[in-house]
Amino acid sequence: MRFLWPDSLWLLLVVPLLVAAYVWVLRRRKKSALRYASLTLVRDAIGRGQWLRRHLPALSLLLAVTCALLGLARPSALFTLPDEHQTIVLAMDVSRSMRAADIEPTRLGAAQNAVKEFIKELPPNLRVGIVTFAGTAAVVQTPTQNRDELLAAVDRFQLQRQTAIGSGLLMALSVLLPDSGIDLEEDLFDSAFSRRSAAALAGATQGQRKDFKPVPPGSYTAGAIVLLSDGRRTMGPDPIKAAKMAAERGVRVHTIGFGTASGGPVDFEGMSIYMRFDEEALKAIAGITEGQYSHAGSAADLHKVYRELTAKLVLERRQTELTALFGAAAALLALVAAALSLLWFHRTS
Repeated sequence: MRFLWPDSLWLLLVVPLLVAAYVWVLRRRKKSALRYASLTLVRDAIGRGQWLRRHLPALSLLLAVTCALLGLARPSALFTLPDEHQTIVLAMDVSRSMRAADIEPTRLGAAQNAVKEFIKELPPNLRVGIVTFAGTAAVVQTPTQNRDELLAAVDRFQLQRQTAIGSGLLMALSVLLPDSGIDLEEDLFDSAFSRRSAAALAGATQGQRKDFKPVPPGSYTAGAIVLLSDGRRTMGPDPIKAAKMAAERGVRVHTIGFGTASGGPVDFEGMSIYMRFDEEALKAIAGITEGQYSHAGSAADLHKVYRELTAKLVLERRQTELTALFGAAAALLALVAAALSLLWFHRTS
């Protein structure tokens, strides 16, 4: 716990002064009691079990004052709370390497099953969009809260040639932030993808900086991107430059490297090729955007990664002010003190 106005804590010195004043009043009353002929009669009249009853109202009032003084210092604490308004965009690699059978039944089948479980476990108020990418990127499902539509979209995944991680990231970013000023036509549909598109992306980034003010990486809290890939970029925009565009807009990109360390065999026109994912690029994307990188080497690992991401994406750690709580506690304790005093002694002081 921290205090926004810590200087106000000096007022807590009033508490020991009130205790001292209360003790002084009790001693003064004790001296007055010496006028009685027999102290035994006084003790019998008061009773041994009356100590708590005698001092509880004062103690409750003292706690009320303490809570009120703490409230004046504006206490706050860090809480993990559910985020009420958030959109998650899933960017899924559907390149032909997802046919690899190093993860049963195939990488694609395992990924589809894990994504379905991930979608089912998300809170109903959270919107989810789905983007797939291979040689090009496509929006499979616009952000929605309808879980049936999302599950049906996952079943529609189709394998394609090539791998354009940058295209998938840019498409996901445009779905998450449709008004971010990203021009997808030049980057996603240019026939000379590999070189001209990367140059166009660099030029677009420079031009867009005049139209918007970059924000700190990770500062956008209303949404995030989860990108899964099992391969290496073979065409399309540079994913690192695309990650920088996401970072300038404050969007976190959580990346998942899917596949075994040695890769898996995929049949390409009669040839068996071992496919491995580009772990360094995925780590770089997550690092630039202040996201999280995870490696899933099996179907069980992928389910675990998505479960961890569920907690990270739907729960947010916030510094919450507790002044109202302390004020309410002070008022309640003061009412208890007054009620007990009236009930037991027919007075409020």
